[in-house]
Amino acid sequence: MPFSTLEVVPKPSSHVFQKPTKRIHDGPDLQSFLTSYAYRDIMTFILQLNHATVARRVTEGNSTTLHQWTLDSPNLEYSDPVQRLRTLIKKLESLIKDVPPDTGPRRFGNVSFRTWYKLVEDRITSLLAETLPPDLSPGIEEIGAYLLGSFGSPQRLDYGTGHELSFLAFLGCLWKLDYFQKSAPGVEERAIVLGVFEEYLRLIRTLIKVYTLEPAGSHGVWGLDDNSFLPYIFGSAQLSPAIFEENETPTEGSLPEAPEPSSVSKANLVDKEKGQNMYFSAVAFIFEVKKGPFWEHSPMLFDISGIKDGWGKINKGMVKMYNAEVLSKFPVVQHFPFGSLFRWERDPAAKLQPATTHNSSQPLRNPGANAPNVAGRPGNQAATAAPWAGRPPPPPAGFVNGVTQAPWANRTSAPPLRSSMRAPPSKQEPVIPEAPKTHDRS
Repeated sequence: MPFSTLEVVPKPSSHVFQKPTKRIHDGPDLQSFLTSYAYRDIMTFILQLNHATVARRVTEGNSTTLHQWTLDSPNLEYSDPVQRLRTLIKKLESLIKDVPPDTGPRRFGNVSFRTWYKLVEDRITSLLAETLPPDLSPGIEEIGAYLLGSFGSPQRLDYGTGHELSFLAFLGCLWKLDYFQKSAPGVEERAIVLGVFEEYLRLIRTLIKVYTLEPAGSHGVWGLDDNSFLPYIFGSAQLSPAIFEENETPTEGSLPEAPEPSSVSKANLVDKEKGQNMYFSAVAFIFEVKKGPFWEHSPMLFDISGIKDGWGKINKGMVKMYNAEVLSKFPVVQHFPFGSLFRWERDPAAKLQPATTHNSSQPLRNPGANAPNVAGRPGNQAATAAPWAGRPPPPPAGFVNGVTQAPWANRTSAPPLRSSMRAPPSKQEPVIPEAPKTHDRS
């Protein structure tokens, strides 16, 4: 295989589970995470799902047939385990009608979200018991921690990419426990992405609208998206050029009839594609909750829409950016818990990262006493420096050395603007790590 797949634990029915616990408390802990088994497994699972979502060329006799999958594809196969997860999400969504939003004045998120969350928390064990086979019932506490962590924060009334990561880990736990049906390569993975993950995103978008959840750790206007990231990875994979099953994920080009990347800035074209593609579905939600010119409220996505090398290039860039902006950022991953399935222990194949300005500017549990400031005097500069003041992080350990500019930073031209619109603002070109190379670890 040209890529590794997430390994199933030996004898899942006799696996010893652990209650997931917080392990990332400061900057050095973040560096430990980037060399952990958990980080390796997260990236492996993302690349595995990403590869499966790309269209396929299938040789049948003397001809080659193109197979591609959209959100409304009639040829998507949903196994019983996948159907059970879809039913679980529908049950969670049905609880919203039991908890209408509070009508009182508020400045931030609606406090009724806490009531909905508590309702889910109280029922999570029974809901998972109805979903999972009996031999996995001992793992409900560990698995349920990731599911419960995927809906947002009831304390802060917000939702962000860290919560989205938690749902990915929930699915990863089930994969590692051999929950999914054994099928031809890519079949279950496609069903997970298009049949389960998209359903989860629809639930989240409903929660955001009903309870007006705030963005968690938003980069403001210069973030990719206030809430999500993974639909842009999987959605760009859907539109990348078709491959044979044994081929690696393409890094440039597009499907013959794929919409142009520039289409994402046009609301009518986004509306046309949102029912078929995860990327456009995510952008459609932005149009639903934000007003004004696209380049003004979503400049990063606008820059990406100018790429001339197709959706394969966008997909490659999205994986790199996910490494840099989600998995390598302390505010995002600090709440991710570790147990027996996503393990904190160091992966011996991982390489330690060299110290950088970015590393030293991460928060410290005991800032102190011996950290020199600019003038060489003792101080706590490393603890107080803004994380964004330094260079971006090096590539995640254990994968690739070196950095590269984001492909969308080199936009050479913008689509014509109406005379009533001002030109898109310029910004500094981001520098982000290379994507992990896809290789077989077995």
